[in-house]
Amino acid sequence: MTKTAAVVFADGCEEIEGLTVVDVLRRMGVKCDIVGVLGSEIHGAHQIDFKADKLISDQLLDYDIVAFPGGYGNAQTLRDNDQLMAIMQKRQSLGKWCAAMCAAPIALARYGLLDGHDYTCYPGIEKETQQLAPNGHFKEELTVTDQAGHLVTSRGPATAWAYAFAIAEALGLDTKTIKQDTLYDYLKENI
Repeated sequence: MTKTAAVVFADGCEEIEGLTVVDVLRRMGVKCDIVGVLGSEIHGAHQIDFKADKLISDQLLDYDIVAFPGGYGNAQTLRDNDQLMAIMQKRQSLGKWCAAMCAAPIALARYGLLDGHDYTCYPGIEKETQQLAPNGHFKEELTVTDQAGHLVTSRGPATAWAYAFAIAEALGLDTKTIKQDTLYDYLKENI
């Protein structure tokens, strides 16, 4: 059965953080949709414009994982969207995977999804996440996968590949071949 993923974008997103996830998952045969929050035209933080495949709706409940890229403008839009909050809370209650990186864990914090769970985020953003989710457990790691909370989180633009692979692994996919094919292993050994 084909795995499914949705990456949710709003204006001001960190393009590399979201599009890397889309790219890696599609390479691995995952049906991965780009989902817009406020419309189908998305304007990234670095003047990269692209189109959403879909808009947010209750269909997000059907995906195996829903991932949020960072970018502070994007993260604020995701954080403040009550429709998205209700969907993501329902996903967690159903034991479905959620992911967020960079500044986007502030959305998960507002939604109550970090309470009692391990996570990471962009340096300095943990102050806001800790205010919104004082019972969350901040970690200074490239990526954090909290099995109990069905959460994957990561730090920032340079960790986008690690984040994408952690998402694939959360879906039960073997990332060994793609790490070799994309030279990720080579980079890890030589940087």
